[in-house]
Amino acid sequence: MTDTDSLTTTPVRAPTAPPSVLGGLGLFTVLLGAALPLIDFFIVNVALPTIGRDLSANEAVLELVVAGYGVSYAVLLVLGGRLGDLFGRRRLFLWGMAAFGVTSLACGLAPDAWSLVAARVAQGAAAAAMLPQVLATIQATTSGAHRARAMSLYGATAGLSMVAGQILGGVLVAADIAGTDWRAVFLVNVPVVVVGLVLAERAVPETRSSHPEPVDGPGTVLLAVSLLTLLVPLTEGRAAGWPLWTWLALAAFPFAAGAFYLVERREDRLGRTPLVPPSLFALTSLRRGLVMIVPFSIGFSGFMFVIAVALQQGARLGPVAAGLALSPMAVSFFLVSLAGPRLVARYGTRVVTAGGLIQAVGVALMALAVWRSWPDLTWLPLLPGVTIAGAGQALQLPILFRIVLSEVPSARAGVGSGVMITTQQSALALGVATLGSLFLSLVPGMGMGDALATTLLVQLAGIALTVALSLRLPRTIS
Repeated sequence: MTDTDSLTTTPVRAPTAPPSVLGGLGLFTVLLGAALPLIDFFIVNVALPTIGRDLSANEAVLELVVAGYGVSYAVLLVLGGRLGDLFGRRRLFLWGMAAFGVTSLACGLAPDAWSLVAARVAQGAAAAAMLPQVLATIQATTSGAHRARAMSLYGATAGLSMVAGQILGGVLVAADIAGTDWRAVFLVNVPVVVVGLVLAERAVPETRSSHPEPVDGPGTVLLAVSLLTLLVPLTEGRAAGWPLWTWLALAAFPFAAGAFYLVERREDRLGRTPLVPPSLFALTSLRRGLVMIVPFSIGFSGFMFVIAVALQQGARLGPVAAGLALSPMAVSFFLVSLAGPRLVARYGTRVVTAGGLIQAVGVALMALAVWRSWPDLTWLPLLPGVTIAGAGQALQLPILFRIVLSEVPSARAGVGSGVMITTQQSALALGVATLGSLFLSLVPGMGMGDALATTLLVQLAGIALTVALSLRLPRTIS
């Protein structure tokens, strides 16, 4: 018997028998695990100027502090989902959370910029082991109204974490707790992880696929190559001056992606289990939901990056003021997302279409506020726009998560959640690369205010695309 066989067939020991259904405390614990990686994707946005000064890091290295985490995270997510199906989702959740705490500590204690980059890459890998287990556990231990509520709370947690990360980053940097300065944005994870591990031991049930599937080595390598050849040059190209290697990598991307698809299709046809089964995309809800998540996430992360730069470097707001300017978005997102399940039960997926239209109004109001108030832009002119945009986003993201996974069998919950989160994370990284690069390239010629307004209008075009795509969603969610 191999080590893998041993891990696959030996039951997981626990101090007490875990519940067979995910209870309230267990749901809180896995949602805490879902919040940490997303918060850490955005928390560094307002800390980057301070990190650069303290560690004498240039712009290209600072880009790697963000990109190293995001790319590592995106590349390994599907593998993390498969390993949870194979070895036990609770086990992988615990291992991933513990590793996230250790790597967060390494980030907070990094003596130089390159040590921070390496720790961020490792932190992204730990997040990739932990996060897919959240959705897979929810899928495997809930059903009916309980699952709908849990998925809505997951979506609310995801959206709130992305906004709260930026707000928390500004507060922690300005507070300079015990002289930790920017390091606090990473060190704050450590006590949270300790609490999460204690709760997970007590309240999270162990689940795994009833027919564990071995890791697809060739598929894993080709997916990693595909994502790396796309995300690395796009996130690093502008800061590095678009050297030859960035163009060669982008040219290699379609070939790597094509090879990945062909290998996965062959494995599927032979009755084997590929990393990302092409047959999974026969599910209409999954396919159309994923297509919508891409432009939504690109616009979300691009906006968060651009507004952080513009408010701090253009409007000269401090990190706390820049973060708190987005707090109305976080509040409206959370409150409106709680009404999501009732609205979907009554109106179906047309709620997503309405959410896109509401978000478009909010973004248009923000662009108008920038045009009227720049360079004296404060939180007050932005208030109506960010509040309305947050409400619109809340009617889209949590519901899209439910749509994507609504038809995925429980046996493939880890694979399905891994595919969905990989799509979201890759799109988040693309948002920073595309909208962020557009904004920074427009600043020298247009000035920061006009560049910000123009970028918001480009985001508005992306929202129009999501509205159009939403009309093709299944009318109801099973």
